[in-house]
Amino acid sequence: MDDLVSIITPVYNAEKYIEDTIKSVLNQSYMNWELILINDCSSDCSMNIIKKYNDRDSRIRVIELNKNSGPAVARNTGIECAHGRFIAFLDSDDIWMPNKLEVQLNFMKKNNIYFSFTEYLKINENGENRGIVKVPKNLTYTELLKSNIIGCLTVVYDTHGIGKVYMPDIRKRQDYGLWLKILREHTNAYGIQKCLAKYRVRKNSVSSNKIKAASYQWQVYRKIEQLNLFKSIYYFINYTYYGLKKSKI
Repeated sequence: MDDLVSIITPVYNAEKYIEDTIKSVLNQSYMNWELILINDCSSDCSMNIIKKYNDRDSRIRVIELNKNSGPAVARNTGIECAHGRFIAFLDSDDIWMPNKLEVQLNFMKKNNIYFSFTEYLKINENGENRGIVKVPKNLTYTELLKSNIIGCLTVVYDTHGIGKVYMPDIRKRQDYGLWLKILREHTNAYGIQKCLAKYRVRKNSVSSNKIKAASYQWQVYRKIEQLNLFKSIYYFINYTYYGLKKSKI
């Protein structure tokens, strides 16, 4: 169907949270979706939980990778197999508000927008609130280089406008690489200033390890975007400044 949303969810050892993630999709007020769960060789009980919901609802699809390949390969496999006009992303430990898809798709179709994102609430491993991440109404490629304000769990893009666009095959920061590619080659990003998702910050995650995160950010500038040294330093200084501001949330 023309307005089908394909939701891309990589799964790796997510037994603690994956059920809540799936339920947040099942509870959407917008019901024309398919949830594509890509199992990246989990060694826990994630697949048992997934199969339970897969048996109950034909909109839930499961893809199993032959070897552990990381989130970039998992997400790109999901994008490749997606049937929907719209591509959305939701990680296996994150949650959507019940009206997320309805609000976002109405906004995109009403304003003829091909790439959108929303505000989101940070939560800890126990689900406790850690503050809302605000977003601008409009974001250009140059502005995005300064700080990745776009939460992966909030993004929807329209393949009718920009085609299927894939993430760079890097171990980390692949979502940021995709946003930059879309903004550089296709369109600006448009923010919805409503909190429509919950992002779980976990201990020892890449996003919580500031040194590793900075290293991956530098690699995006130099290897993916191929910025010269001067521009890379300039944007890295901005990234550090905005990162310090975000860490206070």
